[in-house]
Amino acid sequence: MNLEKARFNMVEQQIRTWMVLEPAALAVLSTVEREKFTPVAYQALAYADTEIPLALGQTMLPPRIDARLMHDLHLQGHESVLEIGTGSGYLTALLAHRAHQVISLEVHPELAQTAQANLRAAGIRNAEVRVGNGASVQVAEAPFDAIVLGGSVAEVPQSLLGQLKVGGKLIAIVGDDPIMQATLFTRVADQQWQSRSLWDTAVPALESFSKTSHFKF
Repeated sequence: MNLEKARFNMVEQQIRTWMVLEPAALAVLSTVEREKFTPVAYQALAYADTEIPLALGQTMLPPRIDARLMHDLHLQGHESVLEIGTGSGYLTALLAHRAHQVISLEVHPELAQTAQANLRAAGIRNAEVRVGNGASVQVAEAPFDAIVLGGSVAEVPQSLLGQLKVGGKLIAIVGDDPIMQATLFTRVADQQWQSRSLWDTAVPALESFSKTSHFKF
């Protein structure tokens, strides 16, 4: 299988058609070798528009979802980013190419270890994977310029919104199956946030997040 051709086709047929048009984002998607983050048994599907099974019942999201999550933050290279839900580390890698530093929290130690190894194998040195529950952990390096949730949540907890800098942005897929929306939250003041719905989708839920609301605007 020609993986380079498959990556080119992914960008042209999946990513561009999902309104990822920013040249810097497309360059990253054309560069990062997704097969290095895909379990060996599924590497033939590395660039397919489908979820891919990981250990412990987890999945890699379709590449167009990771692409939009990365793209819609419009990172410029100087940012510190917190990711919740590392999975295989592919989205972590995309973010690391667009930011100064990425800290990623993964609740499963086995996945965290594999993702960190994947990132090292891909030559990425500005991303660190830690074992932790992103729904409740206060990260020492907070506040962050950007926070990304790599799965869906019913509500975004205040504990995460509070770890944004003023002017910082959090992107999450919010809702319950089958109705979910990628939503961009911006911290506009110390105790004030704004939100904007971006696009519809449906993806698996992040573990350990409450089904009840923690935050009201």
